Amino acid sequence: MEDNFDDWRKAGLLAKKCLRYAESLIKPGVSLLEVSEKVDQKILDLGGFPAWPSQINANEIAAHYCAEPDDKIILQDQLFCVDVGVSVNGAIGDNALSVDLSGKYTDLVKASKEALENATKILQIGTTLGEIGKTIQETIESYGYRPVKNLCGHGIERFMIHAPPSIPNFNNGSKITLKKGQIIAIEPFATNGKGMIHEIEKGNLFSVTGKHPVRSQSAREILNLVKEHNGLVFTTRNLLKHLPAMKVNLGLRELMQAKVITCYLPLVEDAKGLVSQAENTFLIDDKVEVLTSDPGED
Repeated sequence: MEDNFDDWRKAGLLAKKCLRYAESLIKPGVSLLEVSEKVDQKILDLGGFPAWPSQINANEIAAHYCAEPDDKIILQDQLFCVDVGVSVNGAIGDNALSVDLSGKYTDLVKASKEALENATKILQIGTTLGEIGKTIQETIESYGYRPVKNLCGHGIERFMIHAPPSIPNFNNGSKITLKKGQIIAIEPFATNGKGMIHEIEKGNLFSVTGKHPVRSQSAREILNLVKEHNGLVFTTRNLLKHLPAMKVNLGLRELMQAKVITCYLPLVEDAKGLVSQAENTFLIDDKVEVLTSDPGED
């Protein structure tokens, strides 16, 4: 367990600043690709490193949508879940919010935001995971919506975005308790659909998760390019700035087949219900800290 959390505090502060920056860019008529590129560059400009390429998920897509290099999506009247992560020496600030450009889903956005706020109020050493899930579920259901049950919050460790424990968005009765020194992310998802998500076929988010020999130059060049990510998530857009598309496609295929990299597929609500999200990162201590906070907003 760490005893110095300065990197975590810096990562959290930068993550919040970049999330607010992303929020300011989300306006009708703007290119999704342009917003994504600007947010990723902002992270670098502030001295952080993207823990993953910024994700801007529209309507029924709950997570893992990342703009393609030729992405044609224009922001119009969609509901967006915006998820931004910043790494500082492997310490990660993970936060998210929702933006409704249609003006029709104010309560759906409120449901996930208030669920996060209410969960935050009960956080302390010894709080059970079941208590957190119960609070989130009851808050979301009070608005007439459902929590997404197969998405959850999570622990965070250096260079590891998802670590134990898994923190439910519904009352699963878990008696596992929060421990002093844990870093966790709580992220309620609310929906007007079934409350479950599934993967769709095509994804462009990857991380290096294995070590096996690779034969092609394309695969080796990709691995060399993503060394600086240290196992954190990258996307094809990162690679195409340095390599031609044919090399990227061939290299990724070989690395996938060799189980050197894992692909994270977009997650879509089962009934194509709209999804909202809110998220912060916390340090569990005698006094719980919201790491993804900006004193300048207070």
